[in-house]
Amino acid sequence: MRALVISDLHANWPGLEAVLAAESFDQLMVIGDLVSYGPYAPAVVDFVKAQATLAVRGNHDEALAHGADCRCAPSSKPLAEATRARHREQLTVEQVSFLGISPVTASTSLDGRTVFAVHASPHDHFYRYTLTPTASEQHLAQETFDVDAEYVLLGHTHLPMVRRVGERVLVNPGSVGQPRDGDSRASYAVIEDGRVTLKRVAYDIERTVRDLRGLGLEDDVASRLISILRTGAG
Repeated sequence: MRALVISDLHANWPGLEAVLAAESFDQLMVIGDLVSYGPYAPAVVDFVKAQATLAVRGNHDEALAHGADCRCAPSSKPLAEATRARHREQLTVEQVSFLGISPVTASTSLDGRTVFAVHASPHDHFYRYTLTPTASEQHLAQETFDVDAEYVLLGHTHLPMVRRVGERVLVNPGSVGQPRDGDSRASYAVIEDGRVTLKRVAYDIERTVRDLRGLGLEDDVASRLISILRTGAG
């Protein structure tokens, strides 16, 4: 059984399209944040709604569907708010409802192993940014000690990671739509035969840039978002 794990799509259809062209899969696991930052919210939401085996809600999904504060970094918040306003205009009531009713955690089985998914952390579903590749083993263990699963799937930080902590393997596939680790290629993970592989694929960034400009955002907002897409750095 081959599982494709993706997160932080952020309304970037060309990035998602490139991942789908590169990989076949039996199960699709989506770890939240379908919206904000990109220009293709309806296409991304519709795809996940139709194709995901498992999909959990991210902080940006929560913000759009329920009017919550995304609680992202101060430098990113104006970008999120500006694009989220456009997404509210683009999305149908049904699409917004899908974002709002997606579970905050979910579990499934993969080749007899239990998989647990949450956007940020089992102890803070939407907002914890500390489960990173450089976090201490002690901290990762504290955040996941009560999860009864072999695989713990995370998103939120946009930083790809595979870390074994005790009997659990923590997997963050990175971001399809807005990588922030200095590599602008779409990031994702594949789990197959008990092995986790982090992967990258190049996509047509300039297509996303073109359609982002078409959203009619303020120049400074558009310029910052374009810089993040081109450099893979916030």
